[in-house]
Amino acid sequence: MRKLFIIIIGIAIVLVAGGILGAVKFAQIRKMINSPWPAESATVASSIVHEETWPDTLTAVGSVSAAQGVVVAPEIAGTISEIDFESGSAVKQGDLLLRLDTTSEEAQLRAAEAQAEFAKVSVERERKLREDKTASQSELDQAEATSKQAAANADNIRAIIQKKTIRAPFAGKLGIRLVNLGEQLEAGKSIVSLQALSPIFVDFSMPQQEFAKLQTGLKVYAVADSYPTNKFEGEISAINPDLDTVTRSVRVRAKFENKDELLRAGMFARVTVVLPQENTVKVVPATAILSAPYGDSVYIITPEKEGSTNLVVHQTLVRTGRARGDFISVESGLTNGQSVATAGIFKLRNGLSVHVNNDITPKTSQTPTPPNS
Repeated sequence: MRKLFIIIIGIAIVLVAGGILGAVKFAQIRKMINSPWPAESATVASSIVHEETWPDTLTAVGSVSAAQGVVVAPEIAGTISEIDFESGSAVKQGDLLLRLDTTSEEAQLRAAEAQAEFAKVSVERERKLREDKTASQSELDQAEATSKQAAANADNIRAIIQKKTIRAPFAGKLGIRLVNLGEQLEAGKSIVSLQALSPIFVDFSMPQQEFAKLQTGLKVYAVADSYPTNKFEGEISAINPDLDTVTRSVRVRAKFENKDELLRAGMFARVTVVLPQENTVKVVPATAILSAPYGDSVYIITPEKEGSTNLVVHQTLVRTGRARGDFISVESGLTNGQSVATAGIFKLRNGLSVHVNNDITPKTSQTPTPPNS
């Protein structure tokens, strides 16, 4: 009986403790429900939509090509007897690069020159005899023909010797030497690359809808990955009269002075063609644009209500145009003077309260020069 009484007392204590704990939790939850939730907000950077005058431009990707470029090679076979250039050196037109062995041809030339001289003397003798009527006209004709043949044989040997003397066909910069002294060269085997680097060309293509805007003399800027901070200036020198039937694009060539010889044949270059006309465009920093499959948008910063100092954001769709440095033009969706969020936009949603802090916003520029490019 006593044991049963103890059990009942224990159960009663547990029930009372549970009731008290439940009442406390209920009071806490009710207080939380009745208390106002703290307003959610975010910190953003901002920029004002404004107008700027931008030159109308066309952009493309091009490839650098030399004004003149060849791989020097012999026309005839022979053994290298002399090399007169160093890899990477600059040469002028006509500078000696290499000689092939010509000892055999030089001996043949001496014999041919002797025959040509003898034939010439024979012609003079036959001409005098003909004047004295002691030789026939046919004998004189035969002597003249023999003399011409002997001179031609000598000229042919001289041409062979000349072809075995390899000279620079034009001024430029040599590449890496590909042959060695004493090597037996076959006709057409590469000796060294020779490229004329000043001036130099950049070739690129433009779609057919831009064809009417192109003309020779237009200013062109090029940027190569090797020199990201250098902006090379040139001009359009030639435009193909026909279009590619597959891509419907036109081939364009721009000429650059390249006095420092920084641009090299085969380089990749980003090209900007500057057109004569200029356009007034609405501009915002590129970081204000939020791209999505359904289109581009921005967050406009406005007061929560008229006269209020609290700021909220509203998302609006925009149509973007050309980019220039850190800025991008907006063709529709914004008006001048509107404030747009430029940093922290990925955490925003319509109607969210925001605080503007532009102290740590990076400076924007139309010609940025990132230090780690």
